[in-house]
Amino acid sequence: MMFVLKIPTQDTIRRIQRIQTVTIVWMTVEAAISLVAAWMARSPALLAFGGDSAIELLSAIVVLWRFRAHPDHEQSEKHAARIAAALLFVLAAYVAAVSVLTLLGYSEPKTTYVGIAVLVAASAIMPWLVKEKRKLSAITGSAALRADAAESALCAYLALIALVGLGINAIWHLGWADPIAALVIVPIILREGWEAMRGKACGCR
Repeated sequence: MMFVLKIPTQDTIRRIQRIQTVTIVWMTVEAAISLVAAWMARSPALLAFGGDSAIELLSAIVVLWRFRAHPDHEQSEKHAARIAAALLFVLAAYVAAVSVLTLLGYSEPKTTYVGIAVLVAASAIMPWLVKEKRKLSAITGSAALRADAAESALCAYLALIALVGLGINAIWHLGWADPIAALVIVPIILREGWEAMRGKACGCR
């Protein structure tokens, strides 16, 4: 089923702009800390998480632009949805590539407490952002916002997966645990990207 774009009220537009601004601020902090910590610890799982954070930052900017520039314009909605979907496909390829390289033994991750801290914070913050974005997607019929919510959900999943991977590696020194778990989530990323490309918004299933 294709999405039915609804004309949002000014209050809804303000809510969307607020939640996207919060997302942009947090994802900037999250991406920067994760990528620096990943580089210092040579952690593929944390690198994948940081890459996801950077892609979600771009997605949040796209959706914020969409609701600031053309809040009731269907063409801008379709364009924003395609961009958000494309970012999901990029994320799937990125996670798969990093996971395979890790399994092939191209890196040996070290324990990073800064990385663990940002993963714990993301695990707490991202589910709230997902809940708010899904509500607003259902109200507006926005596939772009739904795709952005999916990316926020994936960020939360990847945070938990990275935490498990870093924990297992720190305790039992089993570096293969996190790339295997990350590979499991790739089909979910691809599915969400495909649904966004087709124009499905929350509540359209």
